[in-house]
Amino acid sequence: MSEKSKFRGCPATGIGSMPGGDAREAAKTVTGSFGDGQGLPHLAELPARGPGADMIGRTIGLLVDLYGHVEPSGWRISDRPGRDTRRARSWLGEDLDALEEFTQGYEGPLKVQAVGPWTLAAALERRGGEAALGDPGACRDLAGSLAEGLRAHLAEVRRRVPGAEVVLQLDEPSLTGVLHGRIRTASGYRTYRAVDRQVVEGTLRDVLAAGGGATVVHTCAPEVPFALLRRAGADGISFDFSLLTEREEEAIGEAVEGGTQLFLGVVPGTDPASGGLSDPGGSVMGVRTLWRRLGLNPGTLTESVVITPSCGLAGASPAYARAALAHCARAARSLADNPE
Repeated sequence: MSEKSKFRGCPATGIGSMPGGDAREAAKTVTGSFGDGQGLPHLAELPARGPGADMIGRTIGLLVDLYGHVEPSGWRISDRPGRDTRRARSWLGEDLDALEEFTQGYEGPLKVQAVGPWTLAAALERRGGEAALGDPGACRDLAGSLAEGLRAHLAEVRRRVPGAEVVLQLDEPSLTGVLHGRIRTASGYRTYRAVDRQVVEGTLRDVLAAGGGATVVHTCAPEVPFALLRRAGADGISFDFSLLTEREEEAIGEAVEGGTQLFLGVVPGTDPASGGLSDPGGSVMGVRTLWRRLGLNPGTLTESVVITPSCGLAGASPAYARAALAHCARAARSLADNPE
């Protein structure tokens, strides 16, 4: 699969999380919104079910020879798989069952999400209560376990949906904080030292390689490290478009010219105060404006852009979540029909 064709036919997608706790309803909504060429369907995540369904717990359930349990302060490394790890694995199995049911006969790209190694290291506590981030050896072990677990997980997805071209998305909302030394210690009085950029890049490269296909890195935080993510091998970069600064626009142009796909979060991730969404064309007006300002060919929009919500939809109402995904697909069609 060539670089330009990895996301062909994927004009829109969701970030990952959905509201509620019904796996079948979530799978039905996601596949219904993005099936039949409308976009990129994905494995839904339902954090409202509680610990183990949250993004950190779900990914801990994927780890190989590393386990976790819930403390009042968050997830902490365990010696053996306990109730919390088993619950995480059980809910993931339930979600995979639902996805399999609603993708019978499906052929095409299918996205699967997991927390990336640096956000995981910033969130998962060692036995003493400090984050794995503060121990380089623990970070290496965690990344290796994650890569191995992802290979097994994606193989399971491919077995259940034989026609799928699996896309791996790593969620890295803490990545900028890791790079700039902004992650606070357990006491809250100091921060962990910034991790060397080459170490961050190399670790990301190793974990992305476990995908065995197209890859995306998502962050809904400001100051996205576009160049680092591209060097690490991400085929796509997913971010909140409203947080983009003028200083970052040059990096956007370089990414487009280098063949990197941009997953642009232009649709609100929670119910708007106004009670509704703008027209689809209005949602992508800023994208067209950016393209003109950078002097990019409008014809590259459909090749380079995937429309998404600004972040996950776990905090939205079920009705709005359905509307938001449908709106992403309509906004993507508007962008393709009227690129100028």
